[in-house]
Amino acid sequence: STTGHMAARSAIRNICVFSGSSPGARPEYQEGGRILGVELAKRSIGLVYGGGCIGIMGSVANAVKENGGSVLGIIPRVMAPPSLSGETVGEAVIVESMHERKAMMEQRSDAFIALPGGYGTLEELIEMATWGQLGIHRKPVGILNLCGFWDPMLKQLDSMVTEGFLKQDMRDLIVTRESPSELVDALLSHTPPKGYMDWTPRDV
Repeated sequence: STTGHMAARSAIRNICVFSGSSPGARPEYQEGGRILGVELAKRSIGLVYGGGCIGIMGSVANAVKENGGSVLGIIPRVMAPPSLSGETVGEAVIVESMHERKAMMEQRSDAFIALPGGYGTLEELIEMATWGQLGIHRKPVGILNLCGFWDPMLKQLDSMVTEGFLKQDMRDLIVTRESPSELVDALLSHTPPKGYMDWTPRDV
């Protein structure tokens, strides 16, 4: 079998979850995170996340851990003090920068899920979709659309297609569901489109 960024996707062993470090305005956000965490543990899928134990991130991580699943938190040193982010659930890896954090999250994961969140969640989601479009990885990218939180952004993505800035197959790279179990099912069966470029290292 081949190795490297363009290797064929094998079974999903670990999913990286991006979500807010705040609880949000609706209790359904944290509850949805908790249900997703239970679902991952039930399926023996490990969680990779941004560390800490606060907000929706904490709900997901604690639910995975409490139900016997594996948890890997990757957090920059400046954000690591418990007074800022709380204690990281499971195994903690301390990195020096946000760039290093995201690169490691991608490397350690087989798929990605975004829950409600702010700038950081949005940026991580779009970066993983962009990396998929460019062919840096070929891993499923999903949105758990709790309470229609992501509806405005999904409408914007459709507008990008209409206005000629995004091809439909790349728009479809992002899988969206409202239920945690349905989203995980969809990611397990999803074959992402081949990216535009081949990043396989070559001998010079």
